[in-house]
Amino acid sequence: MAQRRGHGRLRAAGAGPDHQLVFVDRVLVTLVVLRWALSHRVLAALFGVSPSTIDRAVGEVRPLLAARGFAVPDRPGIRLRTLADVFAYAQAEGITLRIDGTEVQVRRPKAGRPGRKAFVSGKRKQNTEKATMISDEQGRELWLGAIRPGRMHDATAVRTEGIEEQLRLHPNVKAEVDSGYAGLARDFPGHVSAPPKKPAADAGPSERNFYDHARRRQSQRRIMVEHANAEVKQWRSLQRWTGERDDLPEVITAIGALAVVC
Repeated sequence: MAQRRGHGRLRAAGAGPDHQLVFVDRVLVTLVVLRWALSHRVLAALFGVSPSTIDRAVGEVRPLLAARGFAVPDRPGIRLRTLADVFAYAQAEGITLRIDGTEVQVRRPKAGRPGRKAFVSGKRKQNTEKATMISDEQGRELWLGAIRPGRMHDATAVRTEGIEEQLRLHPNVKAEVDSGYAGLARDFPGHVSAPPKKPAADAGPSERNFYDHARRRQSQRRIMVEHANAEVKQWRSLQRWTGERDDLPEVITAIGALAVVC
């Protein structure tokens, strides 16, 4: 019908059937869905309503949670919503960022659909979507975004989000990354630190020892972002997403914003 009309359904503000759940219950239902991934049918039985009522509640509350942004440690009232916000905050506070990618398994697209291979992760050999996590040196999450199909490289995902421009606009901001962002470290030496390149097979003992020592030191500086990734992965919805893939970016953003305050 929307295609025939040329636009979506026009509805006045506040129109539609009355809510069967009060706002607090709608928020509670949404949090349970995000945290434990309970089915809407189970929640409908628990609250004594229809599954469509649960669908409506989650569909209304989840965008509000995703739009809240990411709370800043020790800065009440400040929210980071974009990559530009993160870099501006890091420059103002003198923070060295930790950047890492994380993947969420999704259902495989149906056969015959275009872009079916776009979600196949070369690392996990599964259909995934990936997101980029940014934390501070204490492992506190600052931002979770740049959500892209699993086949896309980690560095490409943040490049398409505009990280190169932010590095140029904020020359004092430094970042610690893993080997997946080696190209970014090559393009911005002195700003982005990646693990050293592995020595050749015929390298001498001194060169190998230097490589092992440098890699361990860089890993120790970067490991805190792994802890931030582990925090959001405790939410069942991000362990394996079985819903619509189009909803996953909103789910990731909402959980990321909630995990900051949990």
